[in-house]
Amino acid sequence: MVPWGAVLWRRLLRKRWVLGVVFGLSLVYFLTSTFKQEERMVRDRNLLQVQEHEQPIMWKVKFSSGNSSQLSNQCRNSVQGKLLITDELGYICERKDLLVNGCCNVNVPSTKLYSCESCLPNGCCSVYEYCVSCCLQPSKQHLLERFLNRAAIAFQNLFMAVEDHFELCLAKCRTSSQSVQHENTYRDPIAKYCYGEYPPELLPV
Repeated sequence: MVPWGAVLWRRLLRKRWVLGVVFGLSLVYFLTSTFKQEERMVRDRNLLQVQEHEQPIMWKVKFSSGNSSQLSNQCRNSVQGKLLITDELGYICERKDLLVNGCCNVNVPSTKLYSCESCLPNGCCSVYEYCVSCCLQPSKQHLLERFLNRAAIAFQNLFMAVEDHFELCLAKCRTSSQSVQHENTYRDPIAKYCYGEYPPELLPV
């Protein structure tokens, strides 16, 4: 025996006005959800614009006046180079000429200060250690400050953690999304380490 409620429901669904009411309610729900989502997107976009224009990122990078400001006899350095190492004073040397305190031996003829060897005028270099050494030149401070002032929100996680000129150069010279195109190929496969304001130029295919 068919339940009485099911029979009544079938009869109601056959009536056009019932179907019209159901369709109308569905349409109202859809339009309301769409408008609410659009309002959220506009609000988020406006909030992001306010953050970008009215609340500049408070970078905490400290720039030194050069290697004369080194107070201790210990040096941080670029660590990972197999052949070359750059210390925080801006000296670049062969790994075998690195002293036990982490500084390059300045008495070795091959040790160079603020060397831009392998670097192009656009600030991109083919060797990471030369990129860091060149970036540490005191004259590069204004260039780096300009970059920080116009750095996108997306770079906060990368650069908010750095505290001084040396750490900024280490981070800036590492290859990042700015160095690649299509997520898997370098914009310039030779000079891919950049301290400059702009990403490497695209090489012709």
